[in-house]
Amino acid sequence: MDDNVMAALAGLLEALGRIEAERPGKPCSLAKLSKQAGLPMSALRRQLTLLEEAGLVALTLDDGGVTGTIELSPTGRQLLGH
Repeated sequence: MDDNVMAALAGLLEALGRIEAERPGKPCSLAKLSKQAGLPMSALRRQLTLLEEAGLVALTLDDGGVTGTIELSPTGRQLLGH
């Protein structure tokens, strides 16, 4: 994976960490994370897939896969020191 992709994934994890710190115990909507990270939904979903495969986030999609929620996994929280 190149440095740009790694930086984008790290930025996304940091944004999710900030959101979770503001609202502990509550999953974040994909729309909120998209807005916080400044990413279009298509790019966000691709990056979240990579983070989910790495075991750093838990992604729950609603019917149709258009909307959903995201939260850090225990491994993701540990990585960020939460």
